[in-house]
Amino acid sequence: MNFQELGLPANLMQAIEKAGFQTPTEIQAKTIPLVLQGKDLIAQSATGSGKTLAFGAGIIQNAQKGRGLQALVLTPTRELAEQVMQALQKFCRHQLDIQAIYGGVGIGPQIRQLPHADVVVATPGRMLDHLERRTVRLDQVHTLVLDEADRMIDMGFIRDVERILKECPKNRQTMLFSATLAPEIQHIARKHMQTPLTIKAETFVDPKKLTQIYYNVPRNQKLSLLVHLLQKETTGLVMIFCNTRRITDFVTKALRQNSIEATAIHGGLTQNKRSNTLERFHSQRTQVLVCTDVASRGLDIPNVSHIYNYDLPADPKQYIHRIGRTARAGKEGRVINLLSPEDHEAFYLVQREYDVNIRKEITPATPRISIPQREEGGRGTGGRFGARPGPRRFERSDRDSRPSRSSGPRRFDRPPARAPRWGSR
Repeated sequence: MNFQELGLPANLMQAIEKAGFQTPTEIQAKTIPLVLQGKDLIAQSATGSGKTLAFGAGIIQNAQKGRGLQALVLTPTRELAEQVMQALQKFCRHQLDIQAIYGGVGIGPQIRQLPHADVVVATPGRMLDHLERRTVRLDQVHTLVLDEADRMIDMGFIRDVERILKECPKNRQTMLFSATLAPEIQHIARKHMQTPLTIKAETFVDPKKLTQIYYNVPRNQKLSLLVHLLQKETTGLVMIFCNTRRITDFVTKALRQNSIEATAIHGGLTQNKRSNTLERFHSQRTQVLVCTDVASRGLDIPNVSHIYNYDLPADPKQYIHRIGRTARAGKEGRVINLLSPEDHEAFYLVQREYDVNIRKEITPATPRISIPQREEGGRGTGGRFGARPGPRRFERSDRDSRPSRSSGPRRFDRPPARAPRWGSR
């Protein structure tokens, strides 16, 4: 099947041809004809499967410039809102006014832009903000999309979403796109959709191209092993997943001070910082991204060759979302799990819930990593990831470098309880 057979509007076909898309993905082929017919849909598909074009086809076909807010897309994160907005702008060739509305930035510019918007892509919290301020009206919305619906539920947005749904006209087209079909999604469908059709697409990750391994390693050697493995990588982009913001920052700083040019992204950073970080990673100016699960869903990040789980997620479903960042579109991918004793329960749950083949590897002997006395300024010049010269000492936190009253072994890789002051004594 090709795009011409799907009955797409002429302006959208021109944009698709200009983008160089040849063949529709499975989710596009299955949903676009139904979307163009105005059907309500529940579509199960993974990140990166082309769902933005799938629901965007209906928006572009039915929205008209200057007729008020006609289409609303709800997304769980700011980054996904920006990504969807940019994709829709490209597909409609900027013939519609499309705005992204999310928190973490000033609300004033959004208030000024909303009266001119034909399409809005928004996070639930900020959209409720505007509704309460009466700076937006949804009474003309004829197309409503819930993108990454299961992620919005996981993040506790279901009540916000339902409040927004009640503000929209009942006579509308509603499309729900989700990687999984949780019971709450069925509840939304029964309550807010009109005889929806359910469409499922196979996973976008090719299991034949995906290699998954794990190392058993003491917690106090996990960071040393991570550095050792990264220094041997030669191709592609690397994503390292951590469970908390504090560990993400700790790992990023330690990597940068050990000849690996890494950058961090998590929910505690400003929106500008998060956007700049993703732009650097997309353009491969930075090849190692250390992140929380804010980056495991929704964001389209191509050419990721390696996924490292520095921490295993407590929810096994999140493991599947993480590894879905690699082995996509026919490319090879590799997942490396660093398991310390506290990760074993989560690892067992992943193996119990999903049919995954994760091979055990012998943990190599690794030298204990060291840290410069102070963080050097500027980018490094050596090594694949950008080396940073400077004097070194064994890696440990301030707390660990002081004499301990405990007779037990010192811990070298565990992040300290407070922010480390690298190099102080």
